[in-house]
Amino acid sequence: MRDLFRFLLRGRDTLLFIALMILAMGLLYSGSMHHRAVAINSSNALAGTLFDWQRQVTEYTSLRAVNERLVAENTQWRNRFGLADSAKAIGAPAGADSLTERLYRFASAKVVSATYHKQRNYITLDKGTSNGVLPGMGVIGPDGIVGVVHDASERFASVISVLNPLVKTSVKLKRSGNFGLLYWDTNDPATASMVDIPKHVRVAVGDTVVTMGGDGVFPTDVPVGAVAEVSSPPGRPDQAVIVRLFEDLSRSGYVYVVHDIHRAERDSLIQRQDEP
Repeated sequence: MRDLFRFLLRGRDTLLFIALMILAMGLLYSGSMHHRAVAINSSNALAGTLFDWQRQVTEYTSLRAVNERLVAENTQWRNRFGLADSAKAIGAPAGADSLTERLYRFASAKVVSATYHKQRNYITLDKGTSNGVLPGMGVIGPDGIVGVVHDASERFASVISVLNPLVKTSVKLKRSGNFGLLYWDTNDPATASMVDIPKHVRVAVGDTVVTMGGDGVFPTDVPVGAVAEVSSPPGRPDQAVIVRLFEDLSRSGYVYVVHDIHRAERDSLIQRQDEP
């Protein structure tokens, strides 16, 4: 209490000035309709500004929940309508679109950590074996391919990024259908090389590159990138094609893990083919 009195005594001049100013403003606005209207308008504008700030803060803090809901809806949409690799039954009449078979399932996951500037880059996801994530599954993002699951624990998964020379993905030129391998040797997180494209194949800057599919990792025609540079180095049987990736692998966010439903059956058949 003594400190409070000491504070009031020390600031008595300032407090007296504030009190007199408030009193004067009150007398001014109470005695003049014009000044009263100005005060009301000013207070309404201030209140409106404060409420707008409150709304913006509330919207910002709810963005995480909104994003999670959108990702869940996108996952449901992919599982329901993402039938790019649906196969019509043998003998189905032309134009029949109801006899289709689902070949892939999708599960959403969030990127926990990622590297993009090292020689070999990896990504960690917040989903693991308890969510059905297993090694060998492909991972795609909103704009293109991301990588392949390398290892998985119960709650987390390690993904070999596309920005890793250990990953070689079968891709093709969407316009011509010619296929090759996507291989990261550019040391640029925004680009990768497409190799094994013969020199007689016409490749133009801007051509879209998509996944080949059928390897049990990625569905067919998942966007990969666009051709940024094309050259024909002497002494090489193929062209040097630089692809600018659609997916920005330097940012975190949500991705989708791809489960090939028939991979085990296909791998078993291939294994029997290799047997003597």
